[in-house]
Amino acid sequence: MAIPETRTAVEWLVSAAPDPEACRSQWERNPLGVALLPAGRRWDVLILPGELGQTTLDVLNPLLDRPGPVLADFGDSRLGFFVPPGTASRWVGTGVRGAGRGTWIVVPYPGRATGGVRWLVLPDGQGTLTDPVVLELAMHEAAARVVAEEDRKP
Repeated sequence: MAIPETRTAVEWLVSAAPDPEACRSQWERNPLGVALLPAGRRWDVLILPGELGQTTLDVLNPLLDRPGPVLADFGDSRLGFFVPPGTASRWVGTGVRGAGRGTWIVVPYPGRATGGVRWLVLPDGQGTLTDPVVLELAMHEAAARVVAEEDRKP
């Protein structure tokens, strides 16, 4: 039986699907524990390169009570930050990809181990998303930290 936090996260995630009941049913039976969900309805996803993304998350954590959901792909080579719908179409940033209306993302079942994509920050089930302005500021700070760290290397 799913714990209440997982259940509310699942309900919120599948609410983005064209057919939430079918999505939930398929997702729960999928041996890989992943589903394809459309971006642009409940959220967009900004996808950052791994080192910048992880450092950005490190900057965000002390700034926010709770950032929005964050995904990491296999090997943490990319991190996806869930932001309000419409953000991806307006975002301009070198090395940052956006998944918005018309795109689909691979989403792991909350609380279930998968062989690839995983949650670094689980959805809270209430629709909390990362404010894109705060995310952009955190990215600037993170980029400065990454450059400073590279400058320290011999």
